[in-house]
Amino acid sequence: MSEGPVATIIRAKLTDGLSPQRLEVEDDSWRHAGHHHEGGMDAKPGGESHFNLVIVSAAFQGQSRLARQRAVNALLKDEMAGPVHALSIKALTPEEAGESA
Repeated sequence: MSEGPVATIIRAKLTDGLSPQRLEVEDDSWRHAGHHHEGGMDAKPGGESHFNLVIVSAAFQGQSRLARQRAVNALLKDEMAGPVHALSIKALTPEEAGESA
């Protein structure tokens, strides 16, 4: 299944900003159908408004969990102000993820 326009933007911004070793972008909007925040970029029900992210990046080395969340939110500030209502962020270093750099 191909990614929608919001997921594509999220993937590009996180790739450019964090050079992740692994990046998973899951559109979880379908689970929030009927909520007043659904709709995403195209304002269609079930559209890209809620995402689960897994980001494995050496850029997180030495950062607290809060600093990692802030870094991701800063990269996605425009999306958070617009089509995206919620992000679940799992931000790990390669060592924490059990992956070699």
